[in-house]
Amino acid sequence: MVKLADKFDTWEPIDADDAAIAKALEHANIPALMAALVHITGDPGVIRGSIRPSSDFFGDAHGGIGEAEQAKVRADALEALKAYRDRGCTLPSDPENAVVREIMDFLAGQPLPADYEDFLMSELSMGGEDPYWPPEVDRIPADRRHEAHVLVIGAGMSGLLAGYRLKQAAIPFTIIEKNEDVGGTWLENTYPGCRVDSPNHTYSYSFAPNDWPQHYSPQPVLLDYFRRCAEEMDIRDHIRFGIEVDRADYDETSATWSVSGRNAQGVVESFAGNAIICAVGQLNRPRLPDIPGQEKFAGPSWHSARWEHEHDLKGKRIAVIGTGASAFQFVPRIAPDASEVVIFQKSPPWVSPREEYYQDIPKGKHWLLNHVPYYAKWYRFLMFWRTAEGLLEHVRKDPDWNDTDLAVGRSNAELRTLLEGYITEVLADRPDLIATQIPDYPPAGKRMLVDDGTWLRTLKRDNVTVITEGIAEITECGLKTADGLEHEVDVIVYGTGFHASRIAWPIEFHGVAGVELQQQWSGDPKAYLGITVPGFPNLFLMYGPNTNIVVNGSIIFFSECEMRYILGCLALLLEQGYAAMDCRQDVHDAYIDRIDAGNANMAWGAPKVISWYKNEQGRVTQNWPFTLKEFWELTRRPDPSDYHLIPPPQPARKRA
Repeated sequence: MVKLADKFDTWEPIDADDAAIAKALEHANIPALMAALVHITGDPGVIRGSIRPSSDFFGDAHGGIGEAEQAKVRADALEALKAYRDRGCTLPSDPENAVVREIMDFLAGQPLPADYEDFLMSELSMGGEDPYWPPEVDRIPADRRHEAHVLVIGAGMSGLLAGYRLKQAAIPFTIIEKNEDVGGTWLENTYPGCRVDSPNHTYSYSFAPNDWPQHYSPQPVLLDYFRRCAEEMDIRDHIRFGIEVDRADYDETSATWSVSGRNAQGVVESFAGNAIICAVGQLNRPRLPDIPGQEKFAGPSWHSARWEHEHDLKGKRIAVIGTGASAFQFVPRIAPDASEVVIFQKSPPWVSPREEYYQDIPKGKHWLLNHVPYYAKWYRFLMFWRTAEGLLEHVRKDPDWNDTDLAVGRSNAELRTLLEGYITEVLADRPDLIATQIPDYPPAGKRMLVDDGTWLRTLKRDNVTVITEGIAEITECGLKTADGLEHEVDVIVYGTGFHASRIAWPIEFHGVAGVELQQQWSGDPKAYLGITVPGFPNLFLMYGPNTNIVVNGSIIFFSECEMRYILGCLALLLEQGYAAMDCRQDVHDAYIDRIDAGNANMAWGAPKVISWYKNEQGRVTQNWPFTLKEFWELTRRPDPSDYHLIPPPQPARKRA
């Protein structure tokens, strides 16, 4: 296994006085602190007593541990940290694996399934091992590593990850990026309030944890993180900025790919490689709704992903079309200064309450993360588990359940009651809004949005109006709804999402016999493991079809699993001397059948649910319907029998 960088495995020594330690402990996550105390004291009894967290997903951050019990844990921790400091910050011997496993059960609030042990031990990486490094890469003969050249399209989160792993493997590569900087979605989306909706301690590379300023960081912080990662990974010199790829062609005679793109001046540039990693993402091509008259509107209008900051919105009448994730974040930011905000809502989102959504991480918690041995590791593990399988069982269909309009099972119905109660509580003084904000589809049927109540409170403002009537047309002065009313506004902002089902679009990928990828998919993208497509040898997708998540995990987890698999594929080719690998059609089709059956049993697959997760034919093209553990297992290493392995061209074989 590759050892992670030393700076990610260490913590700073404690030199603070007793009062400073006690003050920092006021901000401790109690379950994570108790886990860390096992390492600091060498005593597993810390987690074997009566103080234990529960497994309630929507419970408080301390797992329901009461105030008196929290105070006792903090007092015990103070004594343990003082002793640790006074003995020179040395630790007892590492706990045995059985104790580490016991800590996992403790933090989860329940005995974890036995088949989760390998997965979670790998994710925890107690000894500093790199859980996403395929050992087969180490077997590639040194001289063969330089026989390949990999082209990576995109320098967002996945593209940077691909570059980092290829550099580690000493495999030559070039990253081609259409923008003038790295960051992908965090570079392009600059709308007010833009932020991540996964806990930031899980939305970060496994090898590059960060001392995040907030629990859910805003766009500038995330962009800075990816910029710093690009610098520290030392891959900027491998990136060709300002070139938008428009076409890629596979040459069967040489088993290579040629890629062409245009720079800002329209000049065509060409690249050649043995393999392509397409890391362009799913949510980067804005979609405008099909509403008549858009061109007639006299005022400024734009999509939220292409925010026009030159327009002063103070005192303006603003129309917002859509109530998805972007509108959820920018409407509360623009409403206080606007004269009026009119929100045109097709259907309301379910709101997953998170009290800490906009909160800064307190100074004391930063100190704990940086100074207390193993606290950061266990805190990240706790966040990972809480958001890993999380709500998955609550959004799975019960076999004997028939009412799939409002819920897909008993647990889903209980979740609905819980979420309805939260909405009703926040809007108690506005009963007119309650009916408009309770969805008529099962929880998790569409993307659930994280919030602390800010969105719902914004809807109660005197200058905010929610319109549920459909839009008939856009006029020179505003929007006319189906009831004949015209709503005059000064500005229109489209929060209408992206062309999610057009994965890898608008690039033309021409595979075997010149077949073009989008034509082969015909609006229904499919890929084995979301990564490989029959007829397109050595084309690897990241964040491909059915690798999106709804309620469990971080997309960075999926990207790291995908890149581990792709490195394994490259290692297979280079070690065994093959030129290319092409996914078998029967393997691909059997996998897609399993994915479709899985999605049919989830809330987002319910027949009457309409969302961007589905294509025009009603098939779920976006989502992974199983556990994170299953994706981790499937992508640990490629199975050669899943592929047609293509030997080198004849002249190359003769030379060899």
